[in-house]
Amino acid sequence: MYLNNLNPSVKALTILGLVVALALLFDPVTPALFTLCTIAVTFLFGDFRRKYYLFYLIPFTIFAIGMLWTTIAFADAPKNPAETIGLIWWEVPREDVLVALSLSFRVLAFATMSLLFIFTTNMVEFLLSLMQQLRLPPKLAYGIMAGYRFLPMLTTEFRQIRAAHRVRGMGRESRWKRYRRFAVPLLAGAIRKAERTAVAMESKGFTGTRERTFYRNIRVRKKDWLFPAGMGAIFLLLILLSLRFDYFSWYQGQL
Repeated sequence: MYLNNLNPSVKALTILGLVVALALLFDPVTPALFTLCTIAVTFLFGDFRRKYYLFYLIPFTIFAIGMLWTTIAFADAPKNPAETIGLIWWEVPREDVLVALSLSFRVLAFATMSLLFIFTTNMVEFLLSLMQQLRLPPKLAYGIMAGYRFLPMLTTEFRQIRAAHRVRGMGRESRWKRYRRFAVPLLAGAIRKAERTAVAMESKGFTGTRERTFYRNIRVRKKDWLFPAGMGAIFLLLILLSLRFDYFSWYQGQL
């Protein structure tokens, strides 16, 4: 699919730019429509498991609803607001409702853009792209890559240690003491793996210099620029719609 084959650095910089642009807006319509457009783009042009995407989106939705409620409930409402909106059993100033909706939809917009990147990006290719396109130091990039690879191994070791302790009848104390007992063998195993990895990299001639060749070359192609152009066009179109219906607003310290 198109999003999965994009240059990761171009994708990351596009999303970062859109996040900054959305942070400067403070109307509820633009981020709400942009959230829907981002979800549509992700589902149409991305290859991933849809149910996992919805599963990860649920916590952000709950957080956005909580922010909506708390912003309305604890806002410093004026004594005589010009306009009010009836919500269930009390009247709320219209300005407070718009502020709450703007914050909530911005949370969802940031979340959907983050999920677009996470679900359509290979992390190894992303780190290679950072080294080749954005000149990230190889020492830092390969360190992050090694740590990323170690996480599943630590999970497996944790399960093995827990099973071994259970066989020996050592699982009856409190959870805090049990996890503290797991920490020492896990830390020792992690140190051994890190040392072996460092020795292996040095034996293969890894020096950390920027002037190096790569087995996998990540290039920026012409079709990669369609993503920032398309997302930027959607964003500008939504701003024009907000201006047309008189909802557009910059952030001017409304909180």
